[in-house]
Amino acid sequence: MLIDDVTIKVSAGNGGKGAVAFNKNLMSLGPTGATGGNGGSIYSEGVSDLNALNQFRFKKVLAAENGFEGQSQFRDGHNGEDLILKLPVGTVVHNLTNNTDVEITKIGEKILIAKGGRGGRGNFHFRSSTNTSPKEFRPGTPGESFDLRLELKLIADVGFIGLPNVGKSSFLNYVSNAKSKVANYPFTTLEPNLGVYYELILADIPGLIEGSSGGRGLGIKFLRHIERTKTLFHFISAESPNPDNDYKIIRKELDLYNKDLLEKPEYVFLTKSDLVAKKIIDGKLKILKKLKLDAIPISIYNLDGLKNVEKILNKIKTQKINHPVEK
Repeated sequence: MLIDDVTIKVSAGNGGKGAVAFNKNLMSLGPTGATGGNGGSIYSEGVSDLNALNQFRFKKVLAAENGFEGQSQFRDGHNGEDLILKLPVGTVVHNLTNNTDVEITKIGEKILIAKGGRGGRGNFHFRSSTNTSPKEFRPGTPGESFDLRLELKLIADVGFIGLPNVGKSSFLNYVSNAKSKVANYPFTTLEPNLGVYYELILADIPGLIEGSSGGRGLGIKFLRHIERTKTLFHFISAESPNPDNDYKIIRKELDLYNKDLLEKPEYVFLTKSDLVAKKIIDGKLKILKKLKLDAIPISIYNLDGLKNVEKILNKIKTQKINHPVEK
């Protein structure tokens, strides 16, 4: 089960309090109370594991270590250990407490989420010529505490979209190392699947239906994953009696969710072409042509059609290498 939206509470460590102590060495006088350690901070770190948010399915409250108290004989308390949250690249960290957002866009990228408290000063730091035996100290300051919403939005080079059961998963398995579930019924794919074609990240987005933008079917849960894909591969089944209507349904849902999605580069494919006679395929290509769409008929059993798709993928790959763009 993919967890792609979860709310947690994080608390950085509190600073340790300063010590009140005096020199115990013979023939020595004066305060020796040291400073408390700083509390541990909380950081996020980008990782490639798409399932990294699953760790928060049952563990909703996380805290970094508190700083240790100062000790006598000028021994400062140890700092609390930092807590690092491993988050998938593409995660948006919504701080619900102060209404700020940060995004994890790179593997290994570290971002400060909550700062630990500072350790309090011990009585050694309050000595003066008029106060040679101070008993003053300071408690440590509290660490920051926030409610966070972690929302995963996939960052992929190519996103596969279309109605349920149009062959997206089969195609992903063919061109990449993915092992997506394939079956002859709707909603086989219930969560995004990723594959890699050389340097390209491919994302199979679960099938959308009419009304998805309003919560029907799998709802808007997966529409947001399309937001960050750079190019769309739109799959339409050759078995569909109304391929033009199928196309319009998906485009309408994209429009209702976020009009910017309609501006992404799009390639249209007529899938499962091996199951339909060539005459019927030609007729459906003409129907799509009326929408100014140059659809490409493909089948995982037809190498000629798949080579055309690979040419497109290679073109996208070349563009990525020559013109890299960071999100």
